[in-house]
Amino acid sequence: MFDIAFTHETFNYKNRLFIGSTKMQNTKSFKSFSKSPYYSTKHSTYFDTYDLLLEKYQGKKITFVEVGIWGGGSLFMWRDFFGPKARIIGIDLNPEAIKWEKDGFEIFIGNQSDPAFWEDFKSKVGPIDVLLDDGGHTYVQQIVTMETMIDQINDGGMLIVEDTHTSYMQNFGDKKISFANYAKFWIDRLNARFSAFINEGKDTRVHSMEVFESIIAFKVNRKASSVLSTEQNNGGIFDQAKHFRYEDAPFLKKNENLIKKIIQKAFSIISRDQ
Repeated sequence: MFDIAFTHETFNYKNRLFIGSTKMQNTKSFKSFSKSPYYSTKHSTYFDTYDLLLEKYQGKKITFVEVGIWGGGSLFMWRDFFGPKARIIGIDLNPEAIKWEKDGFEIFIGNQSDPAFWEDFKSKVGPIDVLLDDGGHTYVQQIVTMETMIDQINDGGMLIVEDTHTSYMQNFGDKKISFANYAKFWIDRLNARFSAFINEGKDTRVHSMEVFESIIAFKVNRKASSVLSTEQNNGGIFDQAKHFRYEDAPFLKKNENLIKKIIQKAFSIISRDQ
């Protein structure tokens, strides 16, 4: 596992507007980001992902929640991106963030690590279409937010956690419970729904995941998640063809060293220290 040292002093947050590729500048989300009158930072790789995940919600009456609003700029970004029908809600631990209510946003001050905060929030806000976690990025904050809020997401909606690169950085928590490790458990949970596995407590809260650089999206479709996985055939004529699954054994034995190198490379992560 690579491990990158990180301190908040590493970054100079002043005058940071990185102009990347023309493709990035042509994304809808970057255009909205650039229009925001207040300060915000986003990584250059995020805009293509935002468009891919969120473009389908544009112009629709949705409830969008962003955890971590910092200088307020992202609130205006998302209002421009989604359009006037969207209900934009911001959450921050900084009590001064309440000032953005004057601009027509709903603002909640609270700790995303606190389940009690989330229970109160849910009772006041109701169902959500999209929750974007851009909060403190510690593993506890990310996992508590996911575990307490995924049931609040409407069918067809999603919970998005960004800056998941902190799973490979120092000062964000115990690496054993990094958000990347938590996400890997979700791969197991999704596949545990396969009908051949005896599992009375199958987790149907998430239908699918999309993993990008520094962003993981958990998509909700309860009907699809609850479909029983059974093998189907099309009723066509079966010619009793032999299955050749294990017929490559002689090749594998003969080329064992080559195959080992490929497998080792596939499972390797470059170790880096900074």
